[in-house]
Order: sequence, then structure tokens, then C-alpha cells
Amino acid sequence: MRKHGTGRTHLRWAALAAAGALALTACGGDAEKEPQAPQGGTAAPGVELPRLDGEKLQVAAVWTGPEQENFTKVLKEFEKRTGASVTFVPAQDPIVTFLGSKIAGGAPPDVALLPQVGALAAAVQNKWAQPVGPQAQAQLDKNYSAGWKSLGAVGGTQYGVYYKAANKSLIWYNAKAFEAAGVKPPKTWKELITAADTLSASGTPAVSVAGADGWTLTDWFENIYLSQAGPEKYDRLAKHEIKWTDDSVKQALTTLGELFGRADFLAGGTSGALATEFPKSVTQTFTGGDRPAAAMVFEGDFVAVNIGQTEAKIGEDALVFPFPAVGAKAPVVSGGDVAVALKPSKGAQALLTFLASADAAQIQAREGGFVSPNKAVDPAAYPNDIQRGIAEALIAAGDDFRFDMSDQAPAAFGGTPGAGEWKALQDFLANPSDVAGTQAKLEADAAKAYGN
Repeated sequence: MRKHGTGRTHLRWAALAAAGALALTACGGDAEKEPQAPQGGTAAPGVELPRLDGEKLQVAAVWTGPEQENFTKVLKEFEKRTGASVTFVPAQDPIVTFLGSKIAGGAPPDVALLPQVGALAAAVQNKWAQPVGPQAQAQLDKNYSAGWKSLGAVGGTQYGVYYKAANKSLIWYNAKAFEAAGVKPPKTWKELITAADTLSASGTPAVSVAGADGWTLTDWFENIYLSQAGPEKYDRLAKHEIKWTDDSVKQALTTLGELFGRADFLAGGTSGALATEFPKSVTQTFTGGDRPAAAMVFEGDFVAVNIGQTEAKIGEDALVFPFPAVGAKAPVVSGGDVAVALKPSKGAQALLTFLASADAAQIQAREGGFVSPNKAVDPAAYPNDIQRGIAEALIAAGDDFRFDMSDQAPAAFGGTPGAGEWKALQDFLANPSDVAGTQAKLEADAAKAYGN
């Protein structure tokens, strides 16, 4: 797979960081106040779709659990409006390998939602992807900023619709644990480490780390690196224009080691963190009453989906603050899932058109744990003030954002379980003192994957 090295991924986050910080300060009070939903629970259709009676579609994505269930509600509405029958196909990471096997077997899904920019580039290079049709393009032109449209294009041709976005620079915390320890949300990395020390000394480990899922560790690194090294170096490292043996990487890993190197800070210690998958990292932070497994968990707005599996209430028991500033400015890193047609069918194009509309996004927005880059989505669709504030900050930023670094990389380096960056950072979590060894491994794997 070739890297996605165009300038369109090199977008700035300053406006979103500022807006997000403002939005997230209102974490209490009436945060659970329900918005006024349209009568009947759904608005009148805003996008025209063709009749597809008798047509069968398959949609593949790596989503599981509540995220899959919520997306299925969107597909059900598409079925209702078109008469088509849609089947959700659970995919595995790396999704490019999964799709490759399906295509080789002559059974590709009609549409796939790809979680990496690099995966989109690979799908185009492999001649799997179909350009978006005129109806989907019209929805994109109407509802999306130039930056999000560009992320779904390769070589100047539009192939994808960014249906789902993510603010991956949030730390969610257990309000009772913070209150019991007398800790307030930190604004800087130094304050975060001090808070972690206080929390752990109070008897509640500071952080629940999902070390079994390497992608969460890349997000830890990227937030530190963006804030500490700055956006220019972030862009260069994302394209492998500077090596992972660079001193800026050493500084970021050393900083991350201040947290990962304290086993008492981690829920279950180092071994517990390495065995914890993402969903559990969230639920164990918001269960256990006054003695949760941890006081904080880091990850994007989608954490809300997993909090929804507990009895904790967002805005009351579960609060959130922006990732603390390591350097001069707090970082904000985005991710997202892009829908791509893999068959030249009327049904596939109709689904892309629907996913590019506000109609589809508003269905999933109401379920929580979802943020859309679609600027036509009614903010009232989001279920609480925290989710609404995150979404409004994303839209207010326009094209002013930075995309997840590992998602820009070739999948062999940035998107494969047990390999590349995921594995190197898991090894680093196990031994945070080995900064040089981690850098050497990262550089060797990056050079091989990028081919330079």
C-alpha cells in the first residue's frame, strides 16, 4: 500500500482546540437535558433516494457492539426508504486485508467503511473503489467542508464519504473519584501527572489504558507529539519525511513514559493495561461505585457509546476534559470512517448518497457516541450537551484540523494488530524505559512500510 501523502491531510487544529476547550468546560449542570426531538422521532426526509425493491446490499465495517447496533438503525432506515435489503458484514483489522480476501473470493461488499486514510488510498490503488456518483457528490458539496471532502478524494477524484468523525483528544473521568481525591481536571501534562499521583495515592489507579488494542497507544503518542513537537513536524513524521529516530520522537516517548512508567498509575498495573481491550478500559472506569478500577480513560468522543453500557450518566458521573497541553498548545487529533462503494451498482451509490446526507447522520447522532463532520446535522440531534459541544466544535473548525497520524500511514505500519506501530507501542508500554529500542523498531517498520 502506498502512503496517503497529499497536502489535504495536513490541516490545522488550533480553532477546534479552542472551541473544544470552551465546549467541554460545561461538563455538569444540565448536560443531560434532552433536546427537543422532531415530532414522531424523525424529521421529514431531506434527501431523495431511488426505489431499490429486491436489491440486496452488503456493508462492511470494523464496528462491533453498540456502535454496530447504532449503525444498523441507519441501514434499517435506508431499507425503509428504498426497499433494498442491507446486511452488515463485520470486518477485521486490517480492513484492507479483509476486503482483499473478499474480493479475491469474488464476493466483495457493496460498500465498506474504512477507518484509515491509507486504506482508502489502497482501495483506489488496487482498483477496488468506485468514484462517487453525482447524487452523492451533490450531498457532499452541500453538507461538507472542503477539508473533509478532500480526505475522501484520491488523485483529485472523489471516492469516499466521511460518514463518521472523531475527536481523539479527550480524557473522560469518573466524577466521584476526582471528588474523593480532591483533584480537578488538569490543563497541562505536568498537572496531569500530579493529578495521577494524587489519585493513585488515594487508592484509585489514575488511568485505564487499553493496551491490548494498539491503536489506542498510537493516539496517546500522537496527542503528545502534536502538542510537544508542533504541527509541522507532525505532518513530516506522518509522511515519514523525518525518521522515528528523530529527537522529537524521543522527547514524546520520554514524556509518555512518565505516565506508562508508573505501574501504580495504571488500572491492573502494567500487565493489566496490556491485557485490557478498549471497551473494558471504559466500562471499568465507570463501574465499581466509589472504587472504580481507574479514575480516567483516554479516547475520543465515541467513549460515550461504552459509557452507555454502564449505569453512569454522561454529564453527571462521567465528565470529560481536553487532552492537556504538553507544549504551548493543547492538541486535538481527529479520526474518521469513510464510506466507499466497491461495486458499480445503483444501490451502492444510493447508500453513499444517504450516508452523505444529514438524514443518516442524525439517526446515529441521537444514539450517542457519534460525531458527524456533516455541517447540516441539527445539533439538537445529539443526546446531551457534551456530545453537542464536541460536534459543534468540529463543525466550527471547518478545515482547521489534523488527522490521526497512524491512520494516514500504510496499514502495515499504522493499522495492523500485532505489527508495526501498534506492536512497538505495546512493547513500549511493557518497558517504557526502552525509548531508544522503541524508536529503532518504529523506524525499521516505518521504512519497510513506506518504502523509503
